[in-house]
Amino acid sequence: MQNDDWEFDFEIDGVPDPEANPRPHKERKKFTVLFQDDHLIAFDKASGVSTIRERFEVGTSLKEIAEQRYGQLWTVHRIDKDTSGVVLFARDADTHKALNDQFEQRTTIKRYAAIVEGEMMEPEMTIDIPIITDPAHPGRMKPSATGKPSLTVLAVRERFRGFTFAEARPHTGRQHQIRVHCRAVGHPLAVDPMYGNQDKILLSTLKRKFKDYGREEHPLIDRLTLHAEELTVQHPATGQPITFHADLPRDLRALLTQLRKVRKKEEE
Repeated sequence: MQNDDWEFDFEIDGVPDPEANPRPHKERKKFTVLFQDDHLIAFDKASGVSTIRERFEVGTSLKEIAEQRYGQLWTVHRIDKDTSGVVLFARDADTHKALNDQFEQRTTIKRYAAIVEGEMMEPEMTIDIPIITDPAHPGRMKPSATGKPSLTVLAVRERFRGFTFAEARPHTGRQHQIRVHCRAVGHPLAVDPMYGNQDKILLSTLKRKFKDYGREEHPLIDRLTLHAEELTVQHPATGQPITFHADLPRDLRALLTQLRKVRKKEEE
């Protein structure tokens, strides 16, 4: 196993201390290689970068960037552009086929961290709702009795006023599955411009007595509150299970920190 932090020319806006409300700064974003060997390579993908270049997309995808350094890669699966976390590529055709078979046979285990709207009452819910392409909205999906079978387990990690930190375990791999399912049960992602109600979260959204002191307020987070935290597959060469884990990124940790501060204050 080898970890490999590396940098490339891609800038993002960041706010290191939301409480201080400073001016946004530019920082160089890192991709982390979670694991690599002769057969496969797993990355921790940043939000805002596509797994592979989509049609008509302007910009560089993770696959294109990675191939500049690691040679030809085969796409095994993908996560949404604004979702961060684990992405796995094969490094040869045989490994690609073996991993594809695992995804098709649903023997992989996927765990996502999600911050959703509302306080989930049940500790865990199984969402078994078919999903279909929405013909009225290109690029979107919707629940439909005539759709493809889709199953997600959603479990509570922490509850806050107006929000829940949850774990999502999709058992199928439909496009936008977690996002559609969360919306369908009344708990859309806290930030999701397509399926949710908000395109960002401000500190003033959380704190009832927030004071901006006349300064412009910058978002705590303005991307999908969804992170591909773990992926477990059977290594095609060894036959043994292997799990790739990507820690929560800073923006999601910052949001959770503020939610915990508000909860503690309200409990005093």
